[in-house]
Amino acid sequence: MTVRGNIDLHHTRSTAEADRRGNLREIKSLLLSELQEKLREFAEPTYRAGQIMNWLYEKRASGFEEMSDLPQALRARLAEHFSVSKLHVVRVLGSHDTTLKLLFRLSDGNLIESVLIPASPALYGQKSDRRTACISTQVGCAYGCKFCASGLEGFSRNLSANEIVDQIIAIESASGQKIDNIVFMGMGEPLANFDNVMRAIRILNASWGLGIGARHITISTSGLVPQIRKLADERLQIRLAISLHGATDEVRTQIMPINRRYNLETLLAACDYYVARKKQRLTFEYILIAGVNDTDDQAHLLAAQTRRFAAKVNLIPYNTVQGLPWSRPSDHRQEKFLSILQRHAIPATLRREKGGDIDAACGQLRLQTKREEVGDRVIARL
Repeated sequence: MTVRGNIDLHHTRSTAEADRRGNLREIKSLLLSELQEKLREFAEPTYRAGQIMNWLYEKRASGFEEMSDLPQALRARLAEHFSVSKLHVVRVLGSHDTTLKLLFRLSDGNLIESVLIPASPALYGQKSDRRTACISTQVGCAYGCKFCASGLEGFSRNLSANEIVDQIIAIESASGQKIDNIVFMGMGEPLANFDNVMRAIRILNASWGLGIGARHITISTSGLVPQIRKLADERLQIRLAISLHGATDEVRTQIMPINRRYNLETLLAACDYYVARKKQRLTFEYILIAGVNDTDDQAHLLAAQTRRFAAKVNLIPYNTVQGLPWSRPSDHRQEKFLSILQRHAIPATLRREKGGDIDAACGQLRLQTKREEVGDRVIARL
């Protein structure tokens, strides 16, 4: 199934809306305690904050006028100070394997992607019946991993906490499914947007928010060492996945420029700190790219690094991106790499492709749509 929306849907309206609401704070970026404090300033009882959060996250109200158990005067005052955000769906693509890819337009016209992943065995330690949302944290990406479409047109900006939370709300609305597992593995580097990501996670995790357990939330990072250490000191027991993709500095630097700043040993030392503080098992993500990082030697070295942390390895065959030179290894090569890890008694899985028929890899749909829009504008000027 493929469902396509008009790529210009809501674009003009969203931009005007952004201008109108420019001076208003987005209420879905507030924590409960912050909303309670604001209500005290309004000389309103603080229990109203719980009612408001219920309207936002349980009843999914799109505006204050819907909050019928609030006094009219309070609804009007809230509207004077706050906005209620909503992502505008541009496209929804459905795969034969039930993966859904969603393209959203933000209020400033920027595009971001999210993916609803069907149940997969042992996905980041979770049960196979989990409904997993892969969500974005930035518009574009500044870290330039050579195999990824997200950064092909550079970095635009960080997402706000409400824009992160709104992806889950929009996915549930579009799919009719309740999300109970979240992976921060979409567009952008989550730890480069640390404060907004952590604020969003607190809202996603809170009983007054979306109520998703911290252990069902995974952050993936390309290897920002200071932020890994900072995350280790956070109290929430969220999971961490390291995008390793190379077992030597030579290989990793070839495909991940971040390795020039934080080489493997520096990264692994930060992982030591994280594991010691969190008492949690790490996951190493490893995209298999033909002729680059899929050799036997890389597999043996990866096994040694994994054993250091009693970590798990998630092998991901490369998802082809138009305009990039990489390709996925043969099925035989993939199985051989996996077998070497297994001979070393490393818990490893080989992820079977999800959503390949809808270009589910990060950033592909956004890139395609932006190029189509540019083409449409050029044609319109002719």
